[in-house]
Amino acid sequence: MKNIGKSIVALMVGISASVTWSVTASAQMPEPPESVKAQGILRAGVRCDQPPYGFQDSNGAFAGVETDMARQIAEWMFGSKDKVEFTCVTAENRIPQLTGKRVDLLIATLGVTPERERVVAFTVPYRWGASGLLVKADSSFQKIADLDGHTVALPKGTVQAKWFEDNRPEVKTLRLNTAADSLQALKQGRAEGYAHDAATLVVAAARDKSLRLLDDPYQLSDAAIGLRKNEPEWKAYLDASVQRMHSEKLFKGWVEKVVPEETRPYYYDVFETVRPDRR
Repeated sequence: MKNIGKSIVALMVGISASVTWSVTASAQMPEPPESVKAQGILRAGVRCDQPPYGFQDSNGAFAGVETDMARQIAEWMFGSKDKVEFTCVTAENRIPQLTGKRVDLLIATLGVTPERERVVAFTVPYRWGASGLLVKADSSFQKIADLDGHTVALPKGTVQAKWFEDNRPEVKTLRLNTAADSLQALKQGRAEGYAHDAATLVVAAARDKSLRLLDDPYQLSDAAIGLRKNEPEWKAYLDASVQRMHSEKLFKGWVEKVVPEETRPYYYDVFETVRPDRR
């Protein structure tokens, strides 16, 4: 963790372990809606380019904490973790995939925002997070404001794209299709920064010592499962599923499957503790 920005560490990691996610175990799971149960399979939209949440491993298999969440929901619904059909979604196309009924839900790093709440419904949050900015380790940038007049790469359709548009119009944005494209743009010098969910950037900085995370976190937010509006039975079932995941402390094991030991404290916090501004 020593190469991660100090403010990120203070905000995400250096908080009391006694603060835990406030959830209550459901005495009994509600029945899922017949429209989903009759399919015999759960159709889940997940990220395929954003470890440790959702990605495809070296064998092409779906992996990550959010894919494990989908498998767990499938097991509770159908008795098998294999009863799930994954669809790769991007930040830009994930909501159209949901509203177009090509998937039953999104567990795809979907941040809860007022703009999105006008289009889709959300479950109770399963984690919180902050946004961050990755730069080259040998650059002179220390704060986001230092990038005024410079270019920041970011995936289309993300909350970071909206944040820079509203809060840092002096920063030029290069909006690309995926997280991988955005990271590559930074490494190739087509952009001076890469903006995204800080949790994603923590992993990138830990893996590549030529990169570093700015000591300037911003935009605390929640992530939740997305579903279509006016599906109250489905929302009740998914709300209960998220609460059960927390009460059974499943996130810790999922994190340990895909996250290197040195960055695990960050993910334990965002999945298992209450958001700092709500304590």
